[in-house]
Amino acid sequence: MSEVLVLVDFVNGAVKKPTFELLTIAKRIGTPSAVFIGAADQVGTVAEAVKAYGAEKVYAIDDTEIKGYLVAPKAEALQQVASGKDVAAILLPSSGENKEIAARLAIKLGSGLITDAVDVDADGTTTQSVFAGGFTATAKVTTGTPIITVKPNSAAPEQSAGAGEVETVAVTISDAAKTAQIVATQPRQATGRPELTEAAIVVSGGRGTGGNFEPVEGLADALGAAVGASRAAVDSGWKPHSFQVGQTGKVVSPQLYVANGISGAIQHRAGMQTSKTIVAVNKDEEAPIFELVDFGVVGDLHTVLPALTAEIQKRKG
Repeated sequence: MSEVLVLVDFVNGAVKKPTFELLTIAKRIGTPSAVFIGAADQVGTVAEAVKAYGAEKVYAIDDTEIKGYLVAPKAEALQQVASGKDVAAILLPSSGENKEIAARLAIKLGSGLITDAVDVDADGTTTQSVFAGGFTATAKVTTGTPIITVKPNSAAPEQSAGAGEVETVAVTISDAAKTAQIVATQPRQATGRPELTEAAIVVSGGRGTGGNFEPVEGLADALGAAVGASRAAVDSGWKPHSFQVGQTGKVVSPQLYVANGISGAIQHRAGMQTSKTIVAVNKDEEAPIFELVDFGVVGDLHTVLPALTAEIQKRKG
């Protein structure tokens, strides 16, 4: 079978869940192979993680020449890994950086590109949520090697033993790819919660919180969830923009999305309506969010959420 290359998402010494999801999808299309761009002393850790989800090969690329620059060197590295191989598809976790890498890679390989897929079939047909979530579209690359970025939580990771054979790949990065250099970085503030776009559960708050996110955060911590916010909450200064879920914020697709005090305007719905299960708590029984939900509670979030949190903690304890 043809190989399917999966770019490894490796952060803070661990392979992130979207990588396992993509390896699961890759098994539908061909033989999964992981591509790791990172420190040489982390290759063993990566290989052990990805082979449990079916990776037959791990192409290891030392990032010494790559990590000080923006996306262009990574696109060149992926091009060199793919060249000369029988590759059925190249899958990347859908993020701002990876979508740019994928676009550059598509140009270099002369291939078609699909971004923000929420599903990929065995024949390479993808499903996307488009036009602010108003439509579902199917598409398929017809030229070259399909390059597809897939949103986190689009597939449930399925373990299956792979060989995890490591092959070190020496890449040559052109001077042209090194014209944009990273001169400073600012680490994210550690919260102990999952990253918003990767979380399997997201608990969000909106205008109805009145700026008091304690009930929202309490429920999120009880569930092991990420915390999100509506545009109204962000515009009010209650949460930074990095928390915003919506068309002008982050797009999430968790297994469970809990919207609290959020009216459900189209701007917010565009960022979360592909969630597998949606729950809403709102005092207004006419709120548009109730048109979208699987389960709805008409009530005050400041009363409902603490009671729900207490019940979850009771059952856990």
